[in-house]
Amino acid sequence: MRLAETEHRVMNQIWNKEGITAKELAEVLGELIGWSKTTTYTVISRCIEKGYIRREDPKFHCYSTISRQQVGEWETDELVFRNYHNRPDLLVASLLGRRKLSAEQIANLHELLKQMEAEI
Repeated sequence: MRLAETEHRVMNQIWNKEGITAKELAEVLGELIGWSKTTTYTVISRCIEKGYIRREDPKFHCYSTISRQQVGEWETDELVFRNYHNRPDLLVASLLGRRKLSAEQIANLHELLKQMEAEI
């Protein structure tokens, strides 16, 4: 599953404030990126149709039905499949080859790998 950029913008606001009303979403997104009320409501409707958002009345409160973490995992899986031949090690190698990591970040990666090894 992959969210469109417009869907991400709506979902980010809902994740930041569960239960936000559609009216409040339109106001926030109007200020942040210049969306009209119609544009915001169209994207909200699309997210409801796809099952990402649950609507509660009165006042059209919006609640997420998927988590930010779920979306990140789905999109990471798609990225690995599409660009790295379904090999997460190639993605990690690409990321590590492009940046300098601090000693703390390297230690965190070592710890994560140890935990993953223990689960095998």
